[in-house]
Amino acid sequence: MRHFGHIAPAVRKRLFYREPGEFTPDSPARLLSAALGATLYSPATRPRLADDVVKQGGNGVVSMVLCLEDSISDADVPAGEENLVRHFADLAGRPGADLPLLFIRVRTPEQIPDIVRRLGPSVALLSGFVLPKFTAERGLPFLEALATAEAESGHRLFAMPVLESPELLYRESRVETLEGIFRAVDKYRDRVLALRLGVTDFCSSYGLRRGPDMTAYDIQVVASVISDVVNMLARADGTGFTVTGPVWEYFRVQERMFKPLLRQSPFHEVQAVALREKLIEHAMDGLLREISLDRANGLLGKTCIHPSHVLPVHALSVVSHEEFSDAQDILRPERGGGGVLRSAYTNKMNEVKPHRAWAERTLLRAEVFGVTNEDIGFVELLAAGLAE
Repeated sequence: MRHFGHIAPAVRKRLFYREPGEFTPDSPARLLSAALGATLYSPATRPRLADDVVKQGGNGVVSMVLCLEDSISDADVPAGEENLVRHFADLAGRPGADLPLLFIRVRTPEQIPDIVRRLGPSVALLSGFVLPKFTAERGLPFLEALATAEAESGHRLFAMPVLESPELLYRESRVETLEGIFRAVDKYRDRVLALRLGVTDFCSSYGLRRGPDMTAYDIQVVASVISDVVNMLARADGTGFTVTGPVWEYFRVQERMFKPLLRQSPFHEVQAVALREKLIEHAMDGLLREISLDRANGLLGKTCIHPSHVLPVHALSVVSHEEFSDAQDILRPERGGGGVLRSAYTNKMNEVKPHRAWAERTLLRAEVFGVTNEDIGFVELLAAGLAE
């Protein structure tokens, strides 16, 4: 699989200086964690689940979570499990299908080995499990169950803990909770693919809900949690993990209070005014701003609940030619001793030692999302994706 693989080769050639690289479920964890992109959630009870997975894979989705937790009622859990087992077998009978990385969101640790056993040979299609309301106390039994299921099945399984518990939100318990989470995931570091932020649960603790004109970073109590999670769990010193961005809840807005957040000029320059209007109509301007703020705050990838959110996440994850040029310059072997240099675009300072970690992360992102040609921006990527 590859990002933008659903776009015609000739179009990719026009858009990319370096095309997105290919990866498989067996690729190294470091690569897969950067490649997750827009992780699309789907209730496990959907009657045409296998068809939905194949369809979304063909539309550019590279990671999906099939949910047995909050997206379905308590009474529907047994039926959801049966549905998953049946549709995984269906997918296993479709060789050559373009499938995304598949994860199952469970409710209890006991579900993990049980589902793996029930999947049988079709467990080969499963990349891992999403672990809800993760803290050290609640999370370790999930990780132990995952290790047991992996040993029994002989199939590599990853964990994606969701950070969404009240203990993490409340100031008086936050640092202790984060320290416990770090100890738990560090113990199973090889199995933890990414940490996911459950911002909707954060908001619910205070009876809040951000509107389509607001990002998660405008809700200060939420922004403070994101800041501390990145501070303690996403460091670039080799101890950190990939942390993914929060879900965007909107896909169509009837009425707005504030002006749209998208500037007009990037769309006028490429004759894409109608695209701008469509994005605004569907609340995508707020999503695009939040994705940009995710990146600026050290998050990579995003939880998505609607297929229309996938392309914006991927378009804003592609590395620009300017970023790529800066990263390459900073990491040249002759720069090992440090120093300061003017960027090739002659518009900024590149300081070798302080910018090294940023450059390394940028080149990893370039490996999976590609690098745009010099005259290509996110508008062209969006337009090309929507045209498919």
